[in-house]
Amino acid sequence: MSAVAPARVCAYAVVRRVFEDGAYADLVLRESARELDARDRALAMRLAYGAIQRRGTLDYLIALLAERPVERLDAPLLAALRLGLYELLYLGGAPDHAIVADAVELAKGAGAPRPGRGVAAGRGGGQVRGGHGLVNAVLRRATREGQALLGRLDEETPASAAIKHSHPLWVAQMWWEELGPVEARALLAFDNEPAELALRANTLLGDAPTLAVELQAGVQRSAAPELRDTRAPSATGFQTDPVLPEALVVEGPFDVHGSPQWRSGAFIAQSRAAMLPARILAAQPGERVLDLCAAPGGKTTQIAALMENRGEVVAVERNRRRAAELQRTAERLRATCVRVVLADASQPLAGEGGFDRVLVDPPCSGLGTLQARADLRWRATPERVSGLVEVQRTILASGAAAVRPGGVLVYSTCTISPSENERQIFAFLESNPQFHLDDLGSEPALGAAGAGRIGTPVMDGRAVLTLPHRDRTAGFFIARLRRA
Repeated sequence: MSAVAPARVCAYAVVRRVFEDGAYADLVLRESARELDARDRALAMRLAYGAIQRRGTLDYLIALLAERPVERLDAPLLAALRLGLYELLYLGGAPDHAIVADAVELAKGAGAPRPGRGVAAGRGGGQVRGGHGLVNAVLRRATREGQALLGRLDEETPASAAIKHSHPLWVAQMWWEELGPVEARALLAFDNEPAELALRANTLLGDAPTLAVELQAGVQRSAAPELRDTRAPSATGFQTDPVLPEALVVEGPFDVHGSPQWRSGAFIAQSRAAMLPARILAAQPGERVLDLCAAPGGKTTQIAALMENRGEVVAVERNRRRAAELQRTAERLRATCVRVVLADASQPLAGEGGFDRVLVDPPCSGLGTLQARADLRWRATPERVSGLVEVQRTILASGAAAVRPGGVLVYSTCTISPSENERQIFAFLESNPQFHLDDLGSEPALGAAGAGRIGTPVMDGRAVLTLPHRDRTAGFFIARLRRA
């Protein structure tokens, strides 16, 4: 496969590892793309993530073009077909014959053992003989018919929209019911667009406009044009946000961890939606704050910055490795008021007393982050959501018990799932009458109406839900409760 474009070799390895080994796309890409230059790395990411995100649509079309169910195809050949078909139909920029030729070469080598992984696993298992002929035939047919096939896909029902926009059927049905067909279609479509890259300036060290000027040289504005943002460019390569003064949205590919400003603690990568919970928590200098499920530390260190490093933020994380990462993040961002505690967030925190403010940001299905997490939509299941609801309920109760009388509790998730959001809060209020919901309808942290306000009011305006297709950031649910 030495003649195959390096970006395609890398993307093929990522697609196989995700669907054959259950690996996480971002981790595999980081490992596989280590030796690539910046342009090939960006292309490999777009190819791999796109083929993974679009699996539902691609498999539907592969079955039509191959005239057989995808379940009958060996997994290595299916990976070559997904990758080639994705590039032919969705990416463009390269000649069709080059895309087909590279996919065929990848298929020819599909039966070879993968380094560290043994013989190719999946449907059919071992060596693949002659399968590259099928790949060649299917992709050549796609060059003639593929766009016409795409044009016949509709979105009139949840089932057809799930195929067209490549989501699990249960997710499409849930959003159809909760948001209505128009909003559901828009959200399903937007989930396949590149996610925003947002940075939070560490206001303990500086402000966002100054940071933008310092980072300008690090934005590769001429590289990987297919990854560029569609918004109007700014003078620096970054856009500030009218609601979040610490936020910067990067307009082009940017090496976050390679930046000297990242190493010095001047910023952290964090979606704009993920900056809202700390803003709505509104912790004041000198207060005691509890942050449950705190790793990796974006919200924790933002709270510390908003408190001007005065007071105390107790950050709870039960996983030792993630707690260590949280500690390193706090140190890098000079958040000296943060104290990391290795503990289970679902259990009462012994010996700490009451807190002025508590942030509960529990594990969730992550359905608001499908843009940024290519493989998540295929990992989430209704059964997993049901299990998470129970975990969330326990952690919410633990957080509520830690709130002093008159104190504040913020519950936030990065999902668009009523059972994890609105229904969770309704159930909590029924069993905890000492708490009431604040009205976030006119919350200053969300901006003024008509001036870039972020989020959609839910629960009669008393909570907020950010929607990716509307707010151009991750999907978050946030509710603020106050103890009597």
